[in-house]
Amino acid sequence: MKTLIPHSLFILGISLQSLAGTLQGAWEMLPENSTSNQKVVMIATKNYLSISVFEKNLYIRTYGGTYEINDSGLTLTLEFNDKHPETVGTKVTYKYTRNDNIFTIENQAKTTWKRIDDGSETLAGNWRITAREGQDGNMNEMKRGARKTLKICSGTRFQWIAINTETKEFSGTGGGTYTLKDGKYVETLDFFSRDNNRVGASLSFDAKVEGNKWQHSGKSSKGDKVNEVWEKEN
Repeated sequence: MKTLIPHSLFILGISLQSLAGTLQGAWEMLPENSTSNQKVVMIATKNYLSISVFEKNLYIRTYGGTYEINDSGLTLTLEFNDKHPETVGTKVTYKYTRNDNIFTIENQAKTTWKRIDDGSETLAGNWRITAREGQDGNMNEMKRGARKTLKICSGTRFQWIAINTETKEFSGTGGGTYTLKDGKYVETLDFFSRDNNRVGASLSFDAKVEGNKWQHSGKSSKGDKVNEVWEKEN
């Protein structure tokens, strides 16, 4: 199977002429040719990004972390990389070019990315789960530490990741598209690392967003009760 991403890590970029907004939003790598079935999608907040690689009904890989843009280019500090965990904690700097909603990068291979959305919706950002209802009906606080579950959202896309930045452990990921309307949050899976058979499934939750807190409740795909609180990371 042909892989669009070189074996060594690379990441995309944005013109230094306009730092406002940085990479916020969702982007898709344009295929090298029309016969490719592989999709490569990035979701970026103002300082965090994730890359997911998948085909229809087949999860392939993901990586990402914090990033910044300066005169040297774009520097990515990896917080997760499921195929190459030994790279977690390393920094990589890349050169790049951009023309409006298209950018191109050359790093062992030339790739072109096109904007999907600008990340301007209510849920756009990097969210961390901070509380979950237990079997006793009480909300259990989840203390901050190296082990964390994040949900990164643009205007239309989401990806969750469960990682440990100290041990470099990667526990799982899933992502796809979502909608938020009239207090209902609905997500549809494009990929799921733990079970490819879940692709295409949709889940609906009651959602309430107040400031930097997002609470949603409903039922999981297994029918279990879900009641979670997520907080937006700075």
